[in-house]
Amino acid sequence: MAKITMRQAISQALWEEMERDPQVFIMGQEVGVWGGTYAVTKGFYDHFGPERVRDTPIAEAAIIGSAIGAAMTGTRPVAELMTINFAFSAMDHIVNEAAKLHYMFNGQMVLPLVIRTVGGGGRQLGATHSQTPDAVFAHFPGLKVVAPGTPADAKGLLKAAIRSNDPIMFIEHATLYQVRGDVPDGDYIVPIGKSTVQRSGDHVTIVTYSKMLELSLKAADELAKDGIEAEIVDLRTLRPLDIEPVIESFKKTNRAVIVEEGWKSFGVGAEISAQIYEQAFDYVDAPIKRVTQKEVPLPYNRDLEQMALPQVEDIIKAVKEVL
Repeated sequence: MAKITMRQAISQALWEEMERDPQVFIMGQEVGVWGGTYAVTKGFYDHFGPERVRDTPIAEAAIIGSAIGAAMTGTRPVAELMTINFAFSAMDHIVNEAAKLHYMFNGQMVLPLVIRTVGGGGRQLGATHSQTPDAVFAHFPGLKVVAPGTPADAKGLLKAAIRSNDPIMFIEHATLYQVRGDVPDGDYIVPIGKSTVQRSGDHVTIVTYSKMLELSLKAADELAKDGIEAEIVDLRTLRPLDIEPVIESFKKTNRAVIVEEGWKSFGVGAEISAQIYEQAFDYVDAPIKRVTQKEVPLPYNRDLEQMALPQVEDIIKAVKEVL
């Protein structure tokens, strides 16, 4: 087991799966000669060649549309969208074709398609390039949505996604590429649709995923100094949503704080809160709190951007309020 970055873990998963299965190929803007916008596919073009590492035009609808066709005819494309914001240009392909074709044609075809894309703020890229619309894609049945928060999960979940016969949005957070963690060597798989407890505690349940896992763990360390032990449930997958670990934890702590980078209105936290109230109402000792991004387009200015994004202090404040 080696301590590597999230970028290296994702690259490792891609490389291993392309070596394992000749039907796997990658496509997207600058994934080939340039080595990827975030250097994830650096060296792939020279090793695997232009047939399996395909640079595309700046045309997201064309990237996803052709990837869907390739998946329907027997290959396993991994299509990269430079940011999740650009997925809106391919929305019809993603939600009306990729998510629905298997169902509409009564299972006569499968779509082993992975859409790798980058989300989240914190890099001063402005309002149209810093969004976290994860809940938008998780809304649609037929489309799986994965968002890892650790390097190990990034590797294991990406390998599972590439082997799946379902269309999957694989969302990588822009500020996590340099985060390091222990990652198992070799053929390491993490099942899609399984939440996990990243930290045990008895006083409050923090439910989170992706970048907000990092902030939640830091908040839990600070809270522990005051004798407050938070249990952290990492969703890892938004659809299918594994709510059982959340409910089990809540029945133990009777209090919950849900932390997400997206906006509060109609978000992931709203869904989790509703399910807790529906399935564990008799265990509620305090109203559930949600920590989210401020309800504004994300500012470009660094200080304003950070003011709009959730911070460790916001999580600590919410936990103390529910206690």
